[in-house]
Amino acid sequence: MSRRAVAPTLAALVALLACNQAVLAGSRVAVSLDALHRGASAATVGVLMATFGLVPMILALHAGPWVDRVGTLRPMGIGTAAVAAGVVLPFAWPGLPALFVAAPLIGFGFMLFQVAVQHATGDLGSPGDRASNFGTLALGASVASFAGPLIAGFAIDHAGHRAAFGLLALLPLVPVAVLTFARPALPRVRHAPPSGGARGRLDLVRHPVLRRIFVANAMVAFGWDVHTIFVPIYGTRIGLSGVEIGAILSTFAAATFVVRFAIGRIVRYASEARVLSVALITAGVVYAVLPLTDSVVWLAALSFVLGLGLGAGQPTVLSLLHAHAPPGRVGEAAGVRISMIQAMAVGVPLVFGVIGSSVGLAAVFWGAGACLGAGGLAVRRAPR
Repeated sequence: MSRRAVAPTLAALVALLACNQAVLAGSRVAVSLDALHRGASAATVGVLMATFGLVPMILALHAGPWVDRVGTLRPMGIGTAAVAAGVVLPFAWPGLPALFVAAPLIGFGFMLFQVAVQHATGDLGSPGDRASNFGTLALGASVASFAGPLIAGFAIDHAGHRAAFGLLALLPLVPVAVLTFARPALPRVRHAPPSGGARGRLDLVRHPVLRRIFVANAMVAFGWDVHTIFVPIYGTRIGLSGVEIGAILSTFAAATFVVRFAIGRIVRYASEARVLSVALITAGVVYAVLPLTDSVVWLAALSFVLGLGLGAGQPTVLSLLHAHAPPGRVGEAAGVRISMIQAMAVGVPLVFGVIGSSVGLAAVFWGAGACLGAGGLAVRRAPR
């Protein structure tokens, strides 16, 4: 595609991603707070939040090769429709059963949309533009991650949990309209050779460079999930309102927005290994300190620092993944990456939810901090 054609297409992709990601981020807050409002325990909320990642974990391995074969437009439309249906369910039929259906449906829809939109973004323009394009896409995700929790928290405090889902349900209407009527000019997909099914995906994991990318991204995702899932529970325990909890989560998203403006300059002066190492060690320190305060101001400040650390990881990882994936198998590699991330999204709530219920939330944050700090030291000592 020409540079003149890239700008409007990239802008459209960023806007579509922002709408769907705001629904995902806001629904995570709304689902967890609605479940707590209905008397669910920390363990039950952990199981509920894990369902956001359970279906994507399984189906991402198949979604990636499918996107390689059929292109990006149809998967974007189907994924958006699933996100919309998932957020409408708790609005139409309030209750825990609806939450347990909505969470995996929203997770699946966003996974399918995400694989397609990242595939399309990586193919825009020349290879030299790839990191910048992914940085721009990540900025849209940061805005959405900031707005989603804030919208959900505001709606919950002023109109109730059901109204929050209804308000979030309006956001996917924009992508539905654009994908149905406007149809942005997306790059043509290079059709994938046969991948060999599970054996082919195992080959991707065995690829030495891709394997390091997958592992580094999984550790960043782990730190991200702990913050998203357990900060609302911790805030509820110490008596914070929905707006205060949403504001704390939004400061994290604001920090990711800030650091992604500077990511291009950062990687010029430091290797990817050093950037990821600093990000993980920073996350470990934040989690060690976080349960020692119940101040909204300090919790917001800690979330901001955490966002600065973890927000630098995704654009670099996506650019490297697109560059090193075998020809015609970018979607498949993205599916493997998302499946691994969703495995963390499933495991973290289940394991740490049980720890939080039996030992306390402080143990959750300290355990996460120890894991991330150790991971950061391991990345730093790894050969370049």
